[in-house]
Amino acid sequence: MTHPNPPAGTLDIVIFGGAGDLSFRKLLPALYMAHLHDKLDASARIIAVGRQEWTRQEYLDFIDKSSPAFIEKDAFTADDWQSFLNRLAYVSMDVTNANDFQKLKDLCGTPALRVYYLATAPSLFTQICAHLSGAGLVDAQSRVVLEKPLGTDLASARDINSQVARYFDEQQIYRIDHYLGKETVQNLMVLRFGNAIFEPLWRAPYIKSVQITVAESVGVGSRAGFYDGAGAMRDMVQNHLLQLLCIVAMEPPISLGADDVRDEKLKVLRSLRKMDLADIKRDTVRGQYTAGASEGAAVKGYLEEDNVPASSRTETFVALRAHINNARWANVPFFLRTGKRMQRRESQIIIEFADQPFSIFGSTAQQEPNRLIITLQPEESIQLEMMVKEPGTGMNLHPVKLGLDLQQSSDKRRAEAYERLLMDVIKGRLTHFMRRDELEAAWIWVEPIINGWAELDDKPRAYSAGSWGPAASSALMAREELSWFEEA
Repeated sequence: MTHPNPPAGTLDIVIFGGAGDLSFRKLLPALYMAHLHDKLDASARIIAVGRQEWTRQEYLDFIDKSSPAFIEKDAFTADDWQSFLNRLAYVSMDVTNANDFQKLKDLCGTPALRVYYLATAPSLFTQICAHLSGAGLVDAQSRVVLEKPLGTDLASARDINSQVARYFDEQQIYRIDHYLGKETVQNLMVLRFGNAIFEPLWRAPYIKSVQITVAESVGVGSRAGFYDGAGAMRDMVQNHLLQLLCIVAMEPPISLGADDVRDEKLKVLRSLRKMDLADIKRDTVRGQYTAGASEGAAVKGYLEEDNVPASSRTETFVALRAHINNARWANVPFFLRTGKRMQRRESQIIIEFADQPFSIFGSTAQQEPNRLIITLQPEESIQLEMMVKEPGTGMNLHPVKLGLDLQQSSDKRRAEAYERLLMDVIKGRLTHFMRRDELEAAWIWVEPIINGWAELDDKPRAYSAGSWGPAASSALMAREELSWFEEA
């Protein structure tokens, strides 16, 4: 029995790399949730492109086994899942072969809108775009989504941008960073610009320091082949952490329009103080995890992972101190940190406010700094740490947290990051995607650090899996009489 592809409709979402990890773990579960909540037009199709010589039914069997584990249990029903699978089509193609794109053209028909999601290696981006254009599959209604990392350095990023721009206008290009789709990250805009209480204090000298941590408890796993050529700086700092820094540090945009927001983020990136070799040696720390314990189980070190060369000097951890050269952030250090095989999975932004200039409670009173603690994962929350009086006699102080649990703050459903961003692509909203000049400005700041490590012959410092990284990262903070939040 044959299982024909669904007929053409108003929208085709074409996923290159349709059988890859990103597709079955993130993209298809996100699209299922959109389908479940009637965010997709009834006739919209999802066309998976893969190199596997499968029939449509074989592809559906693969997805049926692979994706449900990544869908919220409460949201999954057999009937809803089957109706979602009915949207899926599959085409087997070699994306480096221009002739194969005729298969896709025959399947696509003439929908009102096509979204091409390139969930492939960045080295294939330009070929795919060229072959789509050559097959007559690009028009004014087409949109293309580019996954990170976009290039391995400034030159390669510029080359990809230039090549893709031959076939798609800038307004049709969606450079995705899923952190920008997280509810708490988007809420940060409202926290800053929708509340008069914070804006007057959101600057030097009222803020003493800013910490941004994206910690992962997992190792490199099946991504080792890719990861060893990238490292934590390219994989995480150049995109995720710098995007979070931009949202924390940007000036108020004149509107929520895509270019108004991205103009302000670009100003932050261009204001980052450039690092010379002395700065790099003093203000950056590279690490590489060794064998240890993670989540109660023994785990191997990075050099023992499959597909990692025994002589690899790739960093799995980065900590650094950055400065923004403008009046708002003069002399306020920004500490960025990311790593694999850390003690726990946690992403946080810590705004530490300045110390009291004078304490009336005496030198022996415990007085912690006020902190705004913005947690992105695993749970999303915002907490304001303040000092209060302990019950009883005397004026003993202790810190308490005023908390907003974003999971419980509304009875409305909270869309996952990829679902939210995919809906933005379909609706043509570019605010939460990187513009070309923004991406290149990030590379302009990051690339000299990577090159400086090579010039200094900087070897990553060892840290045990399950720890918070090399001791040198704590020393980086201690020089400022500060500490990472979990160490405070």
